[in-house]
Amino acid sequence: MSKKNILEQISQIEHGLAILVDPDKFMTLKYKEEWITRINKLKPEFLFIGGSVVSKIDFDMCVELLSNKVDVPLVIFPGNFDQIHPKANALLFLSLLSGRNPEYLITQHVKAVDHLEDIEMEVIPTAYMLVDGGVQTAVAYVSQTQPIPQHGKSIALKIALAGKYQGKKLIYLDAGSGAKNIVPQEMIIEVKKSGLPIIVGGGLKNIEDIQKTHKAGANLVVIGNKIEEDIDFFLDLMYYRSKTNLEHSL
Repeated sequence: MSKKNILEQISQIEHGLAILVDPDKFMTLKYKEEWITRINKLKPEFLFIGGSVVSKIDFDMCVELLSNKVDVPLVIFPGNFDQIHPKANALLFLSLLSGRNPEYLITQHVKAVDHLEDIEMEVIPTAYMLVDGGVQTAVAYVSQTQPIPQHGKSIALKIALAGKYQGKKLIYLDAGSGAKNIVPQEMIIEVKKSGLPIIVGGGLKNIEDIQKTHKAGANLVVIGNKIEEDIDFFLDLMYYRSKTNLEHSL
């Protein structure tokens, strides 16, 4: 499988879907084989792999397993500098621009350089922006940063534009794992003015949430917790994707 052009693919997608895999949870999942079978039937655009608190052993085992079992590009969504693996197709090189903690603005990136130098992998400079999801999420706790308020669409656009002028190629708006509230449509519409492709995740619990997020302009929607809690949600996703693909073909 090609390890190039993931950014180009994301840029050209209009109603894309990525499934987020937390290695810490996935490696203890009782129905892993069924999960993998359903992933191969669903055929999302990408699998995102990573988490705020994940052991290196679990991360490596998860990437190894999925690279051999699924026919979907693997994109690393790193929680720290050592979540890197040569069998992944790409790495979202996240800068947490919504916060002011230097550890996640540059320090983790410097630590990652030695790992990246020896691996052929597409590295995508990504402006990562946390949005208030109504609860304190793991990433906000670990990074010790405050998320952007739900009503802060103008703040979000300014941060996105600052990221663009820094050379970021992608925007990731994240309400966080287990969020009660999704990223507001108004914020996505505003951030779309940056001209960069947008990924949105966190708190998406049903098809209506996904539809709203796509309609607002997200190139790629990320589903994580909902799949872990309800494997039958795969059926809803398959129906939504088949319906959306049919509408676009007419």
